[in-house]
Amino acid sequence: MKDMLADFVAIDFETADHGRDSACAVGLVRVRKGKIVKRERHLIRPPRKTFFFTYIHGIAWSHVANKPDFAALWPKLEKSLAGADFLAAHNAGFDSGVLDACCSAAGVKAPALPFLCTVKLARRAWSIRPTKLPDVCRHLGLKLDHHDALSDAEACANIVLAAAEEGIPLLG
Repeated sequence: MKDMLADFVAIDFETADHGRDSACAVGLVRVRKGKIVKRERHLIRPPRKTFFFTYIHGIAWSHVANKPDFAALWPKLEKSLAGADFLAAHNAGFDSGVLDACCSAAGVKAPALPFLCTVKLARRAWSIRPTKLPDVCRHLGLKLDHHDALSDAEACANIVLAAAEEGIPLLG
């Protein structure tokens, strides 16, 4: 099981609008050999000024107007993801879709890494329902500032670590 945890990145995106290319924040938590070794939060200027989800995550155009767009931020993100064995996300379909859409819009190749969905992992490991991130964190006693991209990513990393600690198979 420790080999499975050799190197992964938990990732969480917040979006401005209904478009998957509208990432306005990303949190990344790097895990090596079962330990969190790096935490990153980046605000991103999305392609449109329209923000529908400020009421959820608190991010507005004024917070990101002078931040890099995804294409400008990509070299730093790509470096942060380099060498990871997999990416972990809570509701991975959403975050993988945002990553793919942002990479496509930026004209860069999305990383060819498998995604581990911690929603599915939590259901399999602990039979948690509902399986929203606050529910899983409450069950595991994890701290969470929900919809803060870094806090969500760190919670996701800790869900993977908790499952691994219990010997739950992660991928496959």
